[in-house]
Amino acid sequence: MIHVSVEDIQWHMKKPFITATESTSYIDALLITLTSNGVTGRAETLGVDYLGENTDTIKRQIQEYLSEFTLGITRQSLQTILLPGGARNGIDCALWDLEAKRQNVRVWEIIGMSMKPVETLYTLPCDTPEEMANAARICPWAKQLKLKLDSNDVMEKLISVRDARPDADLIIDANTSWSPTLLDKIADTLASAKIQLLEQPLPTGDDAFLKDLNYPVPICADESFQSSTDFDRILDHYDAFNIKLDKCGGLTEALKIVNQCKKNKKKILVGNMLGSSLAMAPALIIAQHSDWIDLDGPLLQREDIHPPIHFEKTKMHPPDISLWG
Repeated sequence: MIHVSVEDIQWHMKKPFITATESTSYIDALLITLTSNGVTGRAETLGVDYLGENTDTIKRQIQEYLSEFTLGITRQSLQTILLPGGARNGIDCALWDLEAKRQNVRVWEIIGMSMKPVETLYTLPCDTPEEMANAARICPWAKQLKLKLDSNDVMEKLISVRDARPDADLIIDANTSWSPTLLDKIADTLASAKIQLLEQPLPTGDDAFLKDLNYPVPICADESFQSSTDFDRILDHYDAFNIKLDKCGGLTEALKIVNQCKKNKKKILVGNMLGSSLAMAPALIIAQHSDWIDLDGPLLQREDIHPPIHFEKTKMHPPDISLWG
């Protein structure tokens, strides 16, 4: 028997987190706790807001299948009960934590891998060229920067940041805001600025434009890619795939996507939907397999869960056993 607890939590951003599509001052999340025979596993989930998910829809999904979870859900059976998304992510990652604590081992030992510290990207919210350049200057300790850009003044913003931080590795996340025309126009500028990765430049309906495109910068799928069932459909459109546990529905599914990417020689970006150290902890498993790591959510918040992941600037250490896994 498993007791399921769902608790609302809220995290406030240090400053508004601005992308091409929204501005966020705080996030609502859910703390999922599973208890069995005195052993507790937990996880944090937010869901995918651009797909209409929020804490209320996630709670309704969990409530709908509460009797199955109570009788003793497994990670394997969970994949057939819930679709990819926040509800499955919360239950799946809590089950991993519960299993590790039952066995008195770490999650990565169950999987058969080791863990080491990793360097996360540090995100600069979308702003004016001057403000983005200033934001880049005041974090010299961040050697890898992720620029949130819309379709306005792209060249000016990019050049300003590059001039401010000639030493930094840069990737761009356009969050579906560009057009094929802009993508063509900006290609040489991206190459000369030595952009390492361009994430989701076009709306999801324009994926076909990217098929077999010989672009000077690798292009990564995010909004166009939710779970492993999307992989074959856009395999020839993207060079890399952004794996987010909230999107795909947990660590179990994320590990499956890692294998798909490796088999097809695709690069991996592990990302996040914002959240505390508890939301990032399972994703650190995927980070061990990733070419780029975007798990800076706790660095952008005023508060964090206890105990937090230990950060040395942008270096993330494996989670303490009392946090997760």
